[in-house]
Amino acid sequence: MTGDDRTGPPVFGSERDMLRAFLDYHRATLALKCEGLTDEELRRQSMPPSTLSLLGLVRHMAEVERAWFRRAFEDNDAPMVWSDRVDFQAAYDASASTRAEAFAAWEAEVENSRRIERKAESLDQAGYQPRWGEEVSLRMVMMHVLLEYGRHNGHADFLREGVDGTVGA
Repeated sequence: MTGDDRTGPPVFGSERDMLRAFLDYHRATLALKCEGLTDEELRRQSMPPSTLSLLGLVRHMAEVERAWFRRAFEDNDAPMVWSDRVDFQAAYDASASTRAEAFAAWEAEVENSRRIERKAESLDQAGYQPRWGEEVSLRMVMMHVLLEYGRHNGHADFLREGVDGTVGA
C-alpha cells in the first residue's frame, strides 16, 4: 500500500453526517487494502476450503451496495451484479475477474448508493427490501451496509497480509 489518504470520520456531527462519513471511510479502507496489487494477487484465496479473496470482497460489496440501496430505494427488481438471482456468494468467485471489472462495478454501485442517500429527505425514508419482504429505513440500510464493510474489511486485513505481509490501516 502506498499512502493512506482516507479522510477519517468526524468525532462530532449529525447522525446522517456520521453514518455517511463512516461508510465512506470503510469504502476507502477496502480500496486501500487492494491498492498496489496485481489482478493475480487480488484473486489469491485465503486458505482451503475458503475461496475468499480481496477481489471477491470487492465484488461482494458491489452486490451489497446494489441490494441495499438500489434494490431497496429505486428498483426492487434490479438484477444483481454478478448473479441472476440474489446470491451474494456468487460474487466471491473472482477466478475470472479483473481489478478493472470488479472496481468499475463496485465504484458505480457506491456512487449510486451515495446519490440515493443524498436525495433522501431523511434517514426515516422508507424503502422496500425485496429479500426480506418488508420496508426498511435509510438509517437501517446505512447501518447494515456499514456493518458489512466493517466485517469484510477485517477479512481484507488478513487477506492482504497473506498476499504480501502488509498490515495496518
